[in-house]
Amino acid sequence: MKKTSFVSLVSVVTIGLTLAGGATASASTKISMVGSTALQPLAETAAKSYMSDHKSVSIDVQGSGSGTGLSQVSSGAATIGNSDLFAEQQSGIDAKKLQDHKVAVVGMAPVVNPDLKVDNLTMSQLRKIFTGKITNWKQVGGPDKKIVVINRVKGSGTRATFEKAVLDGKKAVNGQEQDSNGTVQKLVYNTPGAISYLAFSYTETDQVKALKINGVAPTAKNVENNKWKIWSYEHMYTKGKATGETKSFLKYMESSKVQKKTVEKLGYISVSDMKVTKDADGNVTKK
Repeated sequence: MKKTSFVSLVSVVTIGLTLAGGATASASTKISMVGSTALQPLAETAAKSYMSDHKSVSIDVQGSGSGTGLSQVSSGAATIGNSDLFAEQQSGIDAKKLQDHKVAVVGMAPVVNPDLKVDNLTMSQLRKIFTGKITNWKQVGGPDKKIVVINRVKGSGTRATFEKAVLDGKKAVNGQEQDSNGTVQKLVYNTPGAISYLAFSYTETDQVKALKINGVAPTAKNVENNKWKIWSYEHMYTKGKATGETKSFLKYMESSKVQKKTVEKLGYISVSDMKVTKDADGNVTKK
């Protein structure tokens, strides 16, 4: 898989069609997507491809967290709300008014500074690190170096998924909190002793090292059969049923062009490849 780095600190990305003369094409239909930064690389790539074939459509992609995506689509401020969470998991959201479009699955992995001589943690060790019970890497077979925990902000779907899978209801230690995968990636790279967690789409880079858990590697195959426990669906929510170009774009997201090419290339997993399903309560069942 081609290594890709997503370290931009720009939270809003507007993808435009540019004419030969440098002017932006006039679009009769505008679609705004707001939410999950874990889904942002796929959303941006698919939007750019879709617009190349649909000259009258302009799609703006903003990465601002799953909670924001759900609130923005619920209020009508955004056409599509991108989320790592089921709408039912977000307080203050009336899930009955939203339509769920599962466009991919994302795995998430604990990541450390690439120079750290640790490659594997038990789930218990990982939980103790993020709850402050383990504070030095020598306690888990690494160097005598302080552990710097970098967490995600509240409202982050990545954080909610990680905490549900790893912390077992326990409270995370107070520490740095960042609002995007790209920011976390850069911080871990620049901070000796750092640990955080990222969507797989941000781990295919030399800037961070993804850790195994209980000897299991964070791979798409291990997500597909739930051997790797930290994963979630990537949702694109609309307020009510999608219509017009929005409906067309969402059908494009489900097409083989996206699911069999772009999804895998960017480190996601196609929903059709999953051997299990997961509900809003986190219950996993075999298909």
